[in-house]
Amino acid sequence: MNLFTLTWLSVLAGFLIDCVLGDPHWIPHPVVLIGKLISAMERSLRKRMPNRLRAAGTILAICVPLFTALVVFGILFGCRMLHPWVYFGVSTVLCWQALAARCLQKEAYKVIKALETEGLEAGRRQVGMLVGRDTEHLSEEQVLKATVETVAENTSDGVIAPMLYLMLFGAVGGFFYKAINTMDSMVGYKNEKYIDFGRAAARLDDVANWIPARMSAVGMIAAAWFTGLDAKNAFRIWKRDRRNHASPNSAQTESVCAGALHVQLAGPASYFGKLVEKPTIGDADRTIERADVSRSCRLLYGTSILWLVVLEAIALSGGFLL
Repeated sequence: MNLFTLTWLSVLAGFLIDCVLGDPHWIPHPVVLIGKLISAMERSLRKRMPNRLRAAGTILAICVPLFTALVVFGILFGCRMLHPWVYFGVSTVLCWQALAARCLQKEAYKVIKALETEGLEAGRRQVGMLVGRDTEHLSEEQVLKATVETVAENTSDGVIAPMLYLMLFGAVGGFFYKAINTMDSMVGYKNEKYIDFGRAAARLDDVANWIPARMSAVGMIAAAWFTGLDAKNAFRIWKRDRRNHASPNSAQTESVCAGALHVQLAGPASYFGKLVEKPTIGDADRTIERADVSRSCRLLYGTSILWLVVLEAIALSGGFLL
């Protein structure tokens, strides 16, 4: 069995394992190591280049993904030298760790559980672990909106984007992407601390997610149809509101989700104590409810399975697997 076949099989196996196991806490996650690398490099670069933060951030944005990809390549090359099935096993584990469908679902459901068992304050704390905005004064409706937005946006960032890069370039490509995405989540803020240092990381994340975000939106519209949600309205809201975000990518999936659920997402939010005016996405046909979190997760899995089938079919037919 050739290397390409083993690679696309490992993506399939990794996705299935993720759906069953998620990310067990007793297994060290590679993204944690990437995060530690980013933090260490940030401290060093800020110390060495205190007056050239934009240049320092550019160095970070170049070095972290390349170093991560090189490490993964070295691991897989060594495994391939040992035996093809050793390569398959390690590649499968890496693909599993690069995908986050089950983890995203579990974290979203934790917000609902917190609301149900401990009340609004617990729900605010739990959603604060998922989003970058201030959550101390959110209403339950705002907590639910933030949770649904997180599921919608991360359908692309956490599943479809890494899946695409895994299929194109194997685990090396998957973790090259994960390094970019992790950098953006850590330093890609427009506050005083990161407006210069995080600029390159944020721009790189925009580029890396441009195609996956649109793939995710198209897949989510189709998934709305076969998961019992409103695909027609999802398409309508996507056409109208897909650019209603400072990011060129985030509103792609959020608009589809808002339309499929007939709720309104986004709008003004507080970041680091400062209110930021943001356009709304979708129509407020009804008040968002707790069940919308599970509905957004249905869209997450429907979109993920749809694109997995499409990409695996292309690979199986001798498509563009490199």
